[in-house]
Amino acid sequence: MTPSSAPFALDPQLAADACTVGDLTLSRVLLMKHARYPWLILVPRRAGVREILDLADAEQACLFGEITQASRVVQTLFRPDKLNIGAIGNMVAQLHVHVVGRFKTDEAWPRPVWGAGSPTPYGAAELEERLAMLSRAFGRI
Repeated sequence: MTPSSAPFALDPQLAADACTVGDLTLSRVLLMKHARYPWLILVPRRAGVREILDLADAEQACLFGEITQASRVVQTLFRPDKLNIGAIGNMVAQLHVHVVGRFKTDEAWPRPVWGAGSPTPYGAAELEERLAMLSRAFGRI
């Protein structure tokens, strides 16, 4: 699919499932509303983009740099046993990349987090604290 000339809009499902941390050069950084996992989602702010190959070469390089940056933030703040990174897109077609910190003690280990129990929501204060911590870690994005 060719990227659209329409303005960027976040898919409604992503907007419902996550909170905005801020914007990097290319991507909007989201925090998944699932308190059991340190779970970020990067969404390139390009309308009509469904696959990484839909991005220009320079944008692909930028996205991979931002995935690395998000991975370092999760690794530094949460010290997971493993990072899971994926751009599946079967449920939400808009290109988005998950960066999930995994622990050998989490309920889904070693299976994928998708479909493993119901999401545990953040409390209001916990969510505010987590978003502020992530924003600081990304350099006040």
